[in-house]
Amino acid sequence: MARFAFRLVAATVGVGLIVAYLLAALLVVEGMRYLGSLLPSLVELVALLVVATLVSTYVGYRFGTSRLVAAIETDRLSRERTPQLHRRLDGLVARMDVDRPALYVADLRAPNAFAVGGSEGGALVVDRSLFRLLPPPELGGILAHELAHLEGNDGLTAAIVDGFARTATGIVTLAALPALLSLSGLAHGTAWIRGRPGDRSGLFARLHRTLSNALFAGFVLATLLVRARSRRREFAADDRAAEVTGDPMALARALRRIERATEPTWPFAPVSTRKRTDDPAERWLSTHPSTDERVERLRQRAASQESGQRIPLGPSE
Repeated sequence: MARFAFRLVAATVGVGLIVAYLLAALLVVEGMRYLGSLLPSLVELVALLVVATLVSTYVGYRFGTSRLVAAIETDRLSRERTPQLHRRLDGLVARMDVDRPALYVADLRAPNAFAVGGSEGGALVVDRSLFRLLPPPELGGILAHELAHLEGNDGLTAAIVDGFARTATGIVTLAALPALLSLSGLAHGTAWIRGRPGDRSGLFARLHRTLSNALFAGFVLATLLVRARSRRREFAADDRAAEVTGDPMALARALRRIERATEPTWPFAPVSTRKRTDDPAERWLSTHPSTDERVERLRQRAASQESGQRIPLGPSE
């Protein structure tokens, strides 16, 4: 009798779960239909999403970078304080397609530098320790690397690429939400009906896991693509700095000095070094190539210059 009562209660709970989840899925579908009816065509919906992503990304980038510079308590480096550094910066800017950025110094907790803004106006922030750590030619290589990021508008482009990746991932997840809710309700409900509430070996549970894993795989793929582009842009900035300064080894030595001084922990520093790792996942998810890879490419470029030959540098050119 007790077993029959339990099975009856379990079956009732199972049916209730199935109905509740299916109703939730139906509400999501109807909500999406209603939102879709507000726009006459799919083209307009796509255009709206593109515009919204661009605007939100641009606004977030512009205000976010300004707040970032203000948050780290930078000091403006005037020409009177550091005339040699400003002359070096003037020379680099004159050879590049970029407006002269404002120059700041800060305590970044690691010997580093980073750029914010774009080619039509930006800022370079340099950690105080770099002035002690790097001789002038090597500091010039670091400045040229950061100017290359400004010249290519890398910060804004990276934010836009990341914004579109997040938007695409969100749209796919939203489209799959009704199926996820339905499968989850059926998996839980049928398990209760069978009298085994904790069982997740049924068909609906397996389908739910498959769909969830596919969505997660899509998110990981989008992340990997964004990170791969970031690494390519680091190589491109190294190449541009070597081209402008004519001294690839100055940048290579600077990267080695920074690596030996400390392993940076601040996540926003674009020239932060990365040591070589044997973990493929760590390499794929890194936003920066390892210092070994960057130094080796710069050595190859220096050797090419000495021999008077030009070596192909791959897709980053």
